[in-house]
Amino acid sequence: MSVYAGLDGGSTYLKAALIDQNGRVLHTGVTSTGIDNNGTAGRLLHQLCAEIGVDHIDYTMATGYSRKILELADDDVSEITAHAYGVRITAPKNYRPGLIVDIGGQDSKVIYLDEQYRVKNFSMNDKCAAGTGKFMEVIAQILETTIDRVGPLSLESTAPCDINSTCVVFAQSEVISLVARKFDRRDILAGMHASMARRVVKMIRKNEMGGDILMTGGGAMNIGLRRAFEDELMRDVYVASHPQFNGAVGAALIASERGRQ
Repeated sequence: MSVYAGLDGGSTYLKAALIDQNGRVLHTGVTSTGIDNNGTAGRLLHQLCAEIGVDHIDYTMATGYSRKILELADDDVSEITAHAYGVRITAPKNYRPGLIVDIGGQDSKVIYLDEQYRVKNFSMNDKCAAGTGKFMEVIAQILETTIDRVGPLSLESTAPCDINSTCVVFAQSEVISLVARKFDRRDILAGMHASMARRVVKMIRKNEMGGDILMTGGGAMNIGLRRAFEDELMRDVYVASHPQFNGAVGAALIASERGRQ
């Protein structure tokens, strides 16, 4: 069996995916990036291979923030291209994504695809933490909950708060003020998700939308955020399988193409 690896080196976390020659995802894993990117990547791939009984990787492709310094990779590719490739495997069956909304830890992206899953255009917010996973983590800490609970809690809201700040620093102060004024945590979280969805939707060019909308990234695992996007876009929004690993899966798929050439 041929095995291909994709590495998605983020500024905080490093993700990896292994696929076979048929595009089947064999294993995925994530770990903190640390200060030794290459050592971290090597240990993660070794662990994943050991867990599925594989002793050889045919080709490794890197993507993400630290892709240029991952020396064990055979080549590297941009995040945008990797995400576009990833949905060929991770999109729900019978759906054709025309727009990817990727909510990562440090940035958010919208990627427009044509009918062959090629990138037509994209927009990215990498200058401000608002609308990213880091923003959700900060707010979760303030509200004394965990990142996996913010979505379900927000769905219990009966009167979502109006959070208007577009800067994460001011939004954080706004949330602290709401807590001090005894607003319900569930309503604050619902307001936070609505604010994040509005910020990202402003990046979307409606005239370029075609096909289904697919969420990727760690933010896609937050059901409250997905519902907020559906409310804002007035469209169904679908979630990729392995959403946090979509970039790594895409890089692995490109690795499989390169490795067989």
